[in-house]
Amino acid sequence: MDSQFVYDDGGRVNAGFKGDTGDCSTRAVAIATGNPYQQVYAMFAALAKVEHATVKNPRAKAGSPRTGVSMKVIKAYLETIGWVWTPTMAIGQGCTVHLRNDELPAGRIIARCSRHLVAVIDGVIHDTYDSSRGGTRCVYGYWQDAS
Repeated sequence: MDSQFVYDDGGRVNAGFKGDTGDCSTRAVAIATGNPYQQVYAMFAALAKVEHATVKNPRAKAGSPRTGVSMKVIKAYLETIGWVWTPTMAIGQGCTVHLRNDELPAGRIIARCSRHLVAVIDGVIHDTYDSSRGGTRCVYGYWQDAS
């Protein structure tokens, strides 16, 4: 069965942000964790700045919570709040889990798909669009609260 979808900007508009942007990581983390969008945005910005300072390539761009941050930044933030990563795909294995409510665990998760992060709460996609591709989109893994 395909996942259901609920439009959810994660609190972006209420935080005073305007327009459309590529903030899926900030949005997904705010929705799934319940932390305020502005707080997640600020933490991602600070972590991205630290990460950029450690990159040896001087032309490398720091990630932005508005347009996307690296997985290192996302991992650093989620691990500090007690979330754990569960991979659902291995090299050469192919897709075994799709963005569908019958293939994902119950509870609040952040699913990592190709070039996208999405909050899923009890099988329901919370995003600004239905990112499931009709239930065919592959999930590489997901973050979930360890408690």
